[in-house]
Amino acid sequence: MEQHVLEALLGADGGEVARKALAVLRGGGGYWVGDRAQPAGRHAGVYGQRLRRMRKYGIEPLGLEATVQAVRAYGRPVRTGMVDAADRSWTALLFLTEDGGTLLACAGWPLPLVRRPPVGKPPAGEPDGGRADTGAPDVGGPLSWRRPAAAQRLARGA
Repeated sequence: MEQHVLEALLGADGGEVARKALAVLRGGGGYWVGDRAQPAGRHAGVYGQRLRRMRKYGIEPLGLEATVQAVRAYGRPVRTGMVDAADRSWTALLFLTEDGGTLLACAGWPLPLVRRPPVGKPPAGEPDGGRADTGAPDVGGPLSWRRPAAAQRLARGA
């Protein structure tokens, strides 16, 4: 999809997220729109789960709840797209009709996503409360590597 076509679709929408995505696009942001359509139910399910997870960590994406509802109600295959700010400070998720002729819905959120401990979890430094140094959830990976149980036993000489 050419940029001027996407700009026209965003301009015709008039919603808050579309206006912001249009400004980002015109300000030098990048974009992509998928060539293939996927079942709407699949997208509604995936982004519904992502919405719940984002909220669990204190992130409220702009328009995502309405977007999930609109895609679910549409019920036919949809194409997806993204608009990203040049400085990677903001992103928008777009859903278009199968032919790409109509913008069905869009949602956006600032980047990077800063996660807070899940609702109902103890504060940082307490058991299951995240990393004591930053308060961020300890989700594993190379920066929060833990030895496997067998390696811990070997290190203790057990």
